[in-house]
Amino acid sequence: MINENHSYIEKEISAACEKHNINRSKINLVAVSKYNPVSSIIEAYEDGLIHFGESRAQELKDKAEQISLDIQWHFIGHLQTNKVKIVVENSDFIHSVDSIKLAAEIQKRAANIDKIQNIFIEVKTSGEDSKFGVSEFKDAYELADYCTEAKNIEVIGLMTMAPYTDDEKVIRNCFSTLRNLKDQLNKKNSSITELSMGMTNDFKIAIEEGATYLRIGSAIFGERNY
Repeated sequence: MINENHSYIEKEISAACEKHNINRSKINLVAVSKYNPVSSIIEAYEDGLIHFGESRAQELKDKAEQISLDIQWHFIGHLQTNKVKIVVENSDFIHSVDSIKLAAEIQKRAANIDKIQNIFIEVKTSGEDSKFGVSEFKDAYELADYCTEAKNIEVIGLMTMAPYTDDEKVIRNCFSTLRNLKDQLNKKNSSITELSMGMTNDFKIAIEEGATYLRIGSAIFGERNY
């Protein structure tokens, strides 16, 4: 099943890239493996996937310790400061940095193990109370500025989540807002290159709007068993 699903998603991504004249090699597919067993991750890895996303610190740690493969681990869930140590020790990328307080803890924990931690700044583009992230340019700029100065943090991109809706206009607005914010921040001496946006239900729109990291779970692994 994973092989067939992955093949289908790859065809859809490639078709979207071709349609909009986008280089497929610029887009990274993160298989959201949260709540899925180690066996499924290994199966997906053997089918060519190398980026995997987890949203709970302990689950990330457990899986990273059980799997001795060359996997790139992405922490994509809301991150609390008391879980930073676990996440920094086990992740290659953190997608959900939304405050200077959190960034300071990441800097501290990364410095303790002499690591440069790749991060995305999470931006709330939907206005939904249920979502996390900075929502004002001033806050995004101050956070990006802090992280840029932090010796053990590398800000590689911005991340957002669009609402779960069939309204393409609403989804597109969230993604274009993130892309425009990246451009604005880069005018302020940032060097942000990546956009983490787009999931199973909206990744084609995300590709069109400039996504470089797609976070796709159920379309690869099937519906999750919570």
